[in-house]
Amino acid sequence: MKLIDLTIPLGVGTPPWPTYEPLQLKYFKRLSSNGANGQVLTHSNHLGTHLDGEIHFHTPGKDIAQLELDYLVNEGAIVDLSDCVGDYDVYTSKMIEDKVEVHEGDILILHTGYHHFGWDMPTANEVRYMVQHPGPDREMAEWMKKKKIKWFGVDCGSADHPMNTIVRDWAPRQARIADKVFRKKFGKPMAEVFDDTKYQLMHLEMFPYGIIHAECIGGEIDLLLNKRLKIGFFPWRFVDGESCIGRCVAMVEDDEYEELMQKKATMPKTKFGDAFNPKHVEIINQHTAENLA
Repeated sequence: MKLIDLTIPLGVGTPPWPTYEPLQLKYFKRLSSNGANGQVLTHSNHLGTHLDGEIHFHTPGKDIAQLELDYLVNEGAIVDLSDCVGDYDVYTSKMIEDKVEVHEGDILILHTGYHHFGWDMPTANEVRYMVQHPGPDREMAEWMKKKKIKWFGVDCGSADHPMNTIVRDWAPRQARIADKVFRKKFGKPMAEVFDDTKYQLMHLEMFPYGIIHAECIGGEIDLLLNKRLKIGFFPWRFVDGESCIGRCVAMVEDDEYEELMQKKATMPKTKFGDAFNPKHVEIINQHTAENLA
């Protein structure tokens, strides 16, 4: 069995979720004077590829250390939604089930394509990655509960639609544009689609059911779209941790790995060596142009 990395690179340039502490790094020892290099890191839990834990929003929930390895590693699916969505769109369970078979108790990774706007990509756009990405409505939350999804992941800044978070207040210009998209596509103002009863529902309504999520998935995800496979997330054994940076991987058999590496050899790479499919951005931009027309 081989591992495929679904983790974005982490460095001082990695953006945290808006208003959260970024990664800060300094040397407190140097090889020349101290005989070893030593570093001190300061950061919040919500940057890079990370797992939101239950107590991030659910006071009596589990901390990160209480998550069993059998929960973190399981069979699941990676589904490509990038040909269905553009800026501010709402994705649905039907879009998922049209692409891949989802079993009860799966781990589910949603590829919106917006990892292409992450800081590590040649098409990086931090505002699109954090503020303009698509997201779900309550229908998705209810479907995941029915499917008893263990945990899910997204390749963008939040598992919630950005306009169903406090970002809507922090980014009024983008909120006005999103409202026009909602009125065009749904015949309702955005504030009516995402009213106060739905606020940040993929966090507030899911964590009490033990359905948490990973955000900022990326890495080699473009190699593995619309596939069933084993998926794992490895945070620290973090006592009292409300969330945690970690490593997300997909597990494939050796023969499939060789085929994937042959495919990777034909694809463009980021400066960190991850393969990506630039056609996703073209399709997302087409959908976005239609939304804004």
